[in-house]
Amino acid sequence: MWSYIARIILRNRVLLLVILGIITIFMSYKTYFVQLSYEFVRPLPKEDSTLIFYDNFRKMFGEDGNVMVIGFKDTNLFNLKTFNDWSDLSEEIKKIEGIKGVLSITKLFNLSRNDSLKKFDTITIAKVKPKTQKELDSLKNIIYSLPFYEGIFFNKEKNVTLMTITFEKKDLDSKRRLDIVKEIKEKGNKFSSENKISLHYSGMPYIRAEYMRKVSEEMELFIFLAICVTIVFILLFFRSFRVAVYSLVVVGIGIVCSLGTLVLLGYKISILTALIPNLITVIGLPNSIFLTNKYLDELRLHGNKIKALTRTITKVGLSNFLANITTAIGFGVFYFTNSTLLVEFGIVASINIMATYFVALIFIPIILSFLPVPKLKQKKLLSGNLIIKILDIIDFWVHKKRKTVYLVMIVLTLISVWGMSKITLLGFVVDDLPKKDPIYTDLRFFEKNFNGVLPFEISIDTKKEKGIFANNAQTLYKIKALQNVFKNYPEFSKPISIVEAIRFTYQSYKGGDKKFYNLPAVGELQKLTDFTSTLTGNENKFNSFIDSTKRYTRVSYQMADVGSIKMKSLINEIKPRVDSIFNPEQYNVNLTGHSLVFLKGNDYLFRHLFISLIIAIFLILLVGLVLFRSFSIIILSKIPCLIPLVMTAGIMGFLDIHFKPTTILVFSIAFGLASDGTIYILTEYRNQLRNKFVKDYSNAVSLTVKEVGKSMIYTAIILFSGFAIFTASSFGGTAALGILISITLLVSMFSNLILLPSILLSLEKRLNTKEFMKKPILSVLNEEDEEDINIEKTKNNNIINLN
Repeated sequence: MWSYIARIILRNRVLLLVILGIITIFMSYKTYFVQLSYEFVRPLPKEDSTLIFYDNFRKMFGEDGNVMVIGFKDTNLFNLKTFNDWSDLSEEIKKIEGIKGVLSITKLFNLSRNDSLKKFDTITIAKVKPKTQKELDSLKNIIYSLPFYEGIFFNKEKNVTLMTITFEKKDLDSKRRLDIVKEIKEKGNKFSSENKISLHYSGMPYIRAEYMRKVSEEMELFIFLAICVTIVFILLFFRSFRVAVYSLVVVGIGIVCSLGTLVLLGYKISILTALIPNLITVIGLPNSIFLTNKYLDELRLHGNKIKALTRTITKVGLSNFLANITTAIGFGVFYFTNSTLLVEFGIVASINIMATYFVALIFIPIILSFLPVPKLKQKKLLSGNLIIKILDIIDFWVHKKRKTVYLVMIVLTLISVWGMSKITLLGFVVDDLPKKDPIYTDLRFFEKNFNGVLPFEISIDTKKEKGIFANNAQTLYKIKALQNVFKNYPEFSKPISIVEAIRFTYQSYKGGDKKFYNLPAVGELQKLTDFTSTLTGNENKFNSFIDSTKRYTRVSYQMADVGSIKMKSLINEIKPRVDSIFNPEQYNVNLTGHSLVFLKGNDYLFRHLFISLIIAIFLILLVGLVLFRSFSIIILSKIPCLIPLVMTAGIMGFLDIHFKPTTILVFSIAFGLASDGTIYILTEYRNQLRNKFVKDYSNAVSLTVKEVGKSMIYTAIILFSGFAIFTASSFGGTAALGILISITLLVSMFSNLILLPSILLSLEKRLNTKEFMKKPILSVLNEEDEEDINIEKTKNNNIINLN
């Protein structure tokens, strides 16, 4: 079959180049429509009950993650110039297109009791900017007399204040968000420099905008570094600029196709799909190296160019195909997680890994057919004595030190299992960032002074219309009891709820006296009945906390980024206390919000990524069965692939690297890549056993190690360096992903080159004759049996005569 494929490629060179060029141009055009994803990352599947409830909650009460905050700490908080400049900043930000509203201590409102109309009038505390410090001091006394705002807009004990900025929904989930955040920061920097005050920025819109800005910048950085790695290794291996050029063309086409695929499938660039162009470069580069390496080896054997190209396609085409298939499986199994984030990543990566393989298989032989035969005096830098010595040492250990090999592997595995027991499943919203990153430090600023900025919501369904105020308003008193429970948890901010709104109005009803900021008795609540219409009017500031039927309400908190473990502990502790207050037979009370969805998503990914690893192992086993038709051989051959994964998990445990979505990705990806070496070893070993010139099993193992060892070392060096590029990321998870995969692949190289041949040699009498002599479903013809392409049968005879 592969000889037939070689004929097609070499007979239709111009046509295939034209087709490849058209596809590349089309995909290049599509890259202009690539967009960053600005929506909240949703690891949970669409049918998940937690996510469904969260979406319904947002439809009823509005987006809970659309508020950006700016804050500062300064003793001159109520200095006339500072206060007025802060007021001006609020007005300037409000004028930015895409901003729905701005609220700060300079724009706070109060309620005035209007007895003639039996309602409350909403009035702005600072109608105009104060002109004197005395006027400002008077405003300060009014603001500090309103407990409703304390802990939300200011912390008078620490001289801290913040400004809330609400985004329009249409701009929140679009590229416009980056521009809005940039404009806000520019205006904020002006205020900061003029008043010598450091501003802090946070809130979900800001965090997500800064994340995607970093993702965009790092994607460009990774592509540049990957290209540099490509050039360096091509020059090291071949000392040829033309090889570097056509290798870059191959990976360049792969990158363009991957970005085009995103557009064609309707996907956007997320923190994971941004890694794909670099992955395509790293994983696609070995295709070019193996094809070029085999071509040069063939030329050294017989000097016949067309024969060299034919055998290159035939021999390398199959082995690379199988290697790329197992790698694609490692990515493709993310489809089974049913998580939009991982499904998109897995589909695009697996499709384009195979696409890059076919580009290399078609493009490189055709280009080589047009190029003159290279001078073969130059030797590859790494094919000298060093590689030979390494392979000789490996062969010695396989034949003479097998017991030691097994003992070392068992000990390392047991130690790694111990390390695995130390791993914890822990994720933070911003733990991917360095501790000194402004996003991280600013978030800690708000946690220290306001207990956090991450949304946490409690949805209360009274199960009947006007249920909030029914039965002597017992729901309100239950909400008050609920809020008293939450006071015991410093992880949560001061709440905003209908109860706080009533406290605020009752204080106004009693003339503004601070001591009346409380939930009144039933009799007093009745007196407020004629005034409560303002709580649901369009002009009211609290209308997003109670629905029009007065059946549903919410209690909104902001919380600290406490991590998934602490968050789970809090939920397990709080939920029974909530149920003890709200009888489930009378109320439906649900905890929701961004923080809870994050926790559920983290647990979901952890569980399903391990399921995807099991699926990857199963599918790669099937590939092995297709090749070798021996279940026992395939099971044994996967031991060298699994041990490196266990060792990597052990390293994570000892180094306190937590399980989280980015680090769990390591195992499926690395297993797919590690399985490539297994296929190379077993395929070559079978070929050696069938070679009539091979003396015995021991000789077959030695020849196998020396034949594929060099290529496997090349591959390991390329992949190690390529994935190590990710350590340049400012995202801790991405950096960990890179270094962990690099370590896993390096260990798997030695495991495949030492442990697998040792197993084959130890079990030679039990497996080899019976199992390896089975005719495979897919096979590579021995070189002496290959039918070379005849000069007269090709469309361009000159490709033969270049010799």
